[in-house]
Amino acid sequence: MQITIGELIALMGVPSAITGFAVYLLKRWLEKREKTAEERNKALTDILIAQVMCNNASLSLAEATAVAVQRIPDAHCNGDMHEALAVARDMKHKQRELLTKIGIASAVD
Repeated sequence: MQITIGELIALMGVPSAITGFAVYLLKRWLEKREKTAEERNKALTDILIAQVMCNNASLSLAEATAVAVQRIPDAHCNGDMHEALAVARDMKHKQRELLTKIGIASAVD
């Protein structure tokens, strides 16, 4: 049995077509997966930003409460209140420095 040139081309074309279709499907699947990962990363970034904002609000409220309580003459604040206020202020400044550092690092990348 002899194979003609046309039959040979057809026989070679079928595996190539199947391989090409498989590569096409794989590429679409990878693009979809990458898009999903990007959406997930964006959502996680938004959640982290919301958590940082909530943390800042809590620190500001705690700081304002501590200052207000210290101004009450009958409150008799002990050293714990002063120490807690100092720690809250220190953490607020450290967080701001870290966020600034990260922001600058991500702007450079």
